[in-house]
Amino acid sequence: VQLQASGGGLVQAGGSLRLSCATSGRTFINRALGWFRQAPGKEREFVAAITWNLGTAIYTRSAKGRFTISRDIAKRMVYLHMNSLKPEDTAVYYCAGGRSTDDIESDGVDYWGKGTQVTVSS
Repeated sequence: VQLQASGGGLVQAGGSLRLSCATSGRTFINRALGWFRQAPGKEREFVAAITWNLGTAIYTRSAKGRFTISRDIAKRMVYLHMNSLKPEDTAVYYCAGGRSTDDIESDGVDYWGKGTQVTVSS
């Protein structure tokens, strides 16, 4: 299984970015995918997750209302649309796969992708 995240970059506060996660090697039918982030000097934290089959999503409080997770089954992609970005959103963002959104939220991740850096300037 491979998860390849991309789409990070430098953006001004208030701006938007879309992160992409390409999946390969196995199907995620009946499973879930999500995003974590890790800021410098801080622990990794859950951001959002989505079920592959129904597209049901959950978010951490700081992401709710600003970020949207989505998936494209045909392309085997998961996205994180980030709006109204804040400097505190600066972090390396990681794509992750697991059995369910609840598992992923609880750090029950089976697969990790390499991260993509997001930097939000003030």
